[in-house]
Amino acid sequence: MATAAGQRIQDFGVRSLLTHVIMAAGLGAAVVSGFLFGESQVGLVSFVAFLNFTAGMWICQSIHALGNPEYNGVLDVLKNNVR
Repeated sequence: MATAAGQRIQDFGVRSLLTHVIMAAGLGAAVVSGFLFGESQVGLVSFVAFLNFTAGMWICQSIHALGNPEYNGVLDVLKNNVR
């Protein structure tokens, strides 16, 4: 039995939008952690860790998009879903 959220995520465009939101949150966390901890070792390690997470999500999204020929990018998904 599938849940309503599970059925909504089955659409490729919604999954793409979700991964882009996660990437934006990861990049935002990298910038915030870099400024929050300043020039300390903890700030540098946190920044690099969040940046690597964001890069990994970008690679996952790119590979995921290659397997879907009708995908035209996240901007088209936003245009179709926001009215």
